[in-house]
Amino acid sequence: MSTHAAARVAAPTRREQILREAARLFAERGFHGVGVDEIGAAVGISGPGLYRHFPGKDAMLAELLVGISERLLAGGRLRVTEDVASRDGSPGALLDALIEGHIDFALDDRPLITLHDRELDRLRDTDRKRVRQLQRQYVEVWVEVVRALYPGLAESEARVTVHAVFGLLNSTPHLTRPEALPDRTATAALLHRLARGAFEAAGRAA
Repeated sequence: MSTHAAARVAAPTRREQILREAARLFAERGFHGVGVDEIGAAVGISGPGLYRHFPGKDAMLAELLVGISERLLAGGRLRVTEDVASRDGSPGALLDALIEGHIDFALDDRPLITLHDRELDRLRDTDRKRVRQLQRQYVEVWVEVVRALYPGLAESEARVTVHAVFGLLNSTPHLTRPEALPDRTATAALLHRLARGAFEAAGRAA
C-alpha cells in the first residue's frame, strides 16, 4: 500500500471528527452548554448538516460513552489474547498489558473520562445499562488476571483493587494543566508504576 493510500485509510471519517469535537466541547462546557451549531463549526459544517450523521446531541453522547466502553472491553480482551499468543502469557505480563492499554485511554481520551463522570446519567436507560454491563465485563477481565497473579487475593478484594486502580488512572483530567505534566512517556511510566504498586500492596496484604 502506498503512503498516500495508508494516509487515506488512517484519516478520521467526518463522523469520527464530529464525535471527537463533541467530546471536547461537552467536556469543556457541559452537555447543555454546547449547541449543535458549535459542534458543526468545529468540524467545518453547518449545524443542520450534523443531522445527516446524528439525530441529535443525545445520540452523540450515547455513541461516545457506549463506544468507549466497547473499545475498552474489546481492547482488554485483545491484549490478553495477544500476550498469551506472542509472549509467555504470565499473569504479570498480562497485567502489564492491561495497564498499558488503560493508560493509553487515560492519556489520550481525557474528555471521555470527564463525560462519563458528568453526563452518564443523561443517557437513556438502555444506553446507560449497556455502558454499565460493558464496564462490569471489563472489570472481570482484570479481576481474572489479578487473581492469577495474586491467588491469595479474594475475588471481592481483587475487584475493589481494580476499581481503585481505575480511579487512579482515570484521574488524568484532574492532573493540573496538560502542559505542566511530564512528557507522555514519563507520565505513562509513572502511572504504570503506581498501578502496579497498588496491586502489589493488595497482594501482599492478602
